Amino acid sequence: MTAQQLRQESLSKERLRLWLRMLRVTRQVEAALREKLRLEFDSTLPRFDVMAALYRDREGLKMNELSKRLRVSNGNVTGIVDRLADDGLVERIAIEGDRRATLVRLTSAGCDAFTVMAQAHESWVDDLLEGVSEEDAHHIGELLHRLPADKGEQQ
Repeated sequence: MTAQQLRQESLSKERLRLWLRMLRVTRQVEAALREKLRLEFDSTLPRFDVMAALYRDREGLKMNELSKRLRVSNGNVTGIVDRLADDGLVERIAIEGDRRATLVRLTSAGCDAFTVMAQAHESWVDDLLEGVSEEDAHHIGELLHRLPADKGEQQ
């Protein structure tokens, strides 16, 4: 094996270790957030994600746009939206001229509830990553921006 091949194999293994570390940390943080949302808000992470997407787009989103943003099936989003609507946190609005499409947006109560959850969520993430300095967080973020991302993904 040439020196070039050895370096490439070493780089490949180091990248694999990096991926496994990132995955482990992501899973640990996600598990903690799921538990905190369940205990403090009787909510789920997918429900939080739907509300976050709708909070960012205050005018609302079509169901298919919402599922694309969240990268989940329409069926998954429909179930979550149904429960949020039952709780008075989102409303469905018919789209004139398109009987098959529905716009979904947060109600005033939904905006208020999400604001409280989002503040808690930010605090939890801050606590979970307390060992990371502001400079390191910025640097890691910059490094992660070098990784390939889907062209349609919003950052």
